[in-house]
Amino acid sequence: MVAREQLEPYPGRYRAAPERSRRIARPLGLVARVRSTDEELLDRIGRRMFARDEVGADLAAAMSRPRGDEERVTMAAFHRALADPAAVPASGPLADFFAVVEDTPDWVDPALVERGGRALRRMGRTLDDVLLTLSLIGGYRFGGPADLLVATGGLTGGTAMRRLGETTAWARAVIAPGGLRRDGEGWRLTVHVRAMHALVDRRFETNGRWDVGHWGLPVNQSDQAATLGLFSSTGLLGARALGWLVTPAESHAVMHLWCYTGWLMGVDEDWLFTTEREQNHFLHHVLLVQDDVTPAGPALAGALVDGQRAVSSSPWRGELRRRHVLGLLRWFLGREALRDLGLPDGPLRSLPWTVPPTVLRNLVLSGLVARTRRGRRALERAGDAWTRRELERRFAGARPGVAELPG
Repeated sequence: MVAREQLEPYPGRYRAAPERSRRIARPLGLVARVRSTDEELLDRIGRRMFARDEVGADLAAAMSRPRGDEERVTMAAFHRALADPAAVPASGPLADFFAVVEDTPDWVDPALVERGGRALRRMGRTLDDVLLTLSLIGGYRFGGPADLLVATGGLTGGTAMRRLGETTAWARAVIAPGGLRRDGEGWRLTVHVRAMHALVDRRFETNGRWDVGHWGLPVNQSDQAATLGLFSSTGLLGARALGWLVTPAESHAVMHLWCYTGWLMGVDEDWLFTTEREQNHFLHHVLLVQDDVTPAGPALAGALVDGQRAVSSSPWRGELRRRHVLGLLRWFLGREALRDLGLPDGPLRSLPWTVPPTVLRNLVLSGLVARTRRGRRALERAGDAWTRRELERRFAGARPGVAELPG
């Protein structure tokens, strides 16, 4: 691994495209009512590009020990402990890791977590659309995390839609009833992802395929915290842009759910935000320090957009899904982003023609149907049914999950 004392305070990508970053960050700054740039926060974001999840790193080190080493943690032992608390050993690196993730902070309110999950499940397809376009593909406009995804082979070529399905399966498990209890699928998948991230970080930090001096650590605290924000406040912002009315109570519950999820993932606690405004203020500053788009961005975006054809029952349905995604990207990000990502930006191919009916539908569902208990439960059931159909389509009958831990 690269010694910390050999590194500059910030990686080379830090504030590498200032004019472009300011332009992209400006709308979010207006939403978050950012009146001035917080240079101290920018400094912390830059420095934590060299900071990792140390709890996960200790587990990854133990999992990377040679065979026969008594301190080595095997994949089988990790999976047994993940599935059954009684299988966690009494001592050793695996026990140390689970002692942390099982020690739920006092600030976590399980009832509030459940309310946050219900609020998100009610959004159904709108939530999936926002996470795909604004959160995931929107993040590919900048170098760094996108380049790591390409380096790991995670979202290119024929694997694109499967990996998108895995992300969807994880997010939906998190927001499912009881998903973040110790015996919930969302809890297990989140802890699994934390270990996977730590192993990927260790591998790419040491295999010579990652420029730590330019990009920072492969999986670092700044990128982790920013990604969490894409699921929390960015998800709510996108839903509102598609006509979904989010009440203050729903916003509070959703942010609380993602705070706990971020804690399980190993995000630094001072970057777990309880309000949308705080989260958006942070994300505005994250945007200010980003690098320009790299070839990884168009590769990833193109794979996910064109992959809509592969999960459709007919060519014409696939093309409709593809144009729907292109229209949402233009609605959320604008034509400049489409050009940056190498996507069609002509009016006949990327016009957001599905947005007006979606907005009208969502206004009715969230403004009228969701105002009664019976209506809310009906929306939750409809959202769950949509997710099941989408996962079945993307996995073609196979059991959804998350990517396997690197060996």
